[in-house]
Amino acid sequence: MEAAMADQVRPLSPERREDVMVRLRRIEGQVRGIQRMVEEERDCREIVTQVAAVKSALASVNSQVLRCYAHNCLDSGEEPREKTIADLIHLFEGK
Repeated sequence: MEAAMADQVRPLSPERREDVMVRLRRIEGQVRGIQRMVEEERDCREIVTQVAAVKSALASVNSQVLRCYAHNCLDSGEEPREKTIADLIHLFEGK
């Protein structure tokens, strides 16, 4: 199934790409901050809170990318709708 999905390149729109890049840079900074917190032996609760924030931010980025993929695929008519939906579910579940 992955080979079929990889055959067709579906890039993000320029506006969406810039938004995703801004979000990923922010997440990168948050992860560096967590590394510093661990090095500085900060309280575990603070670290867990920041890890949860990164996880939430990544989920938000994933939603943006999946939304773009869904619009590109469902509107294209290149593949049967059922297959496209199955592919989206596969991606969403991370399998």
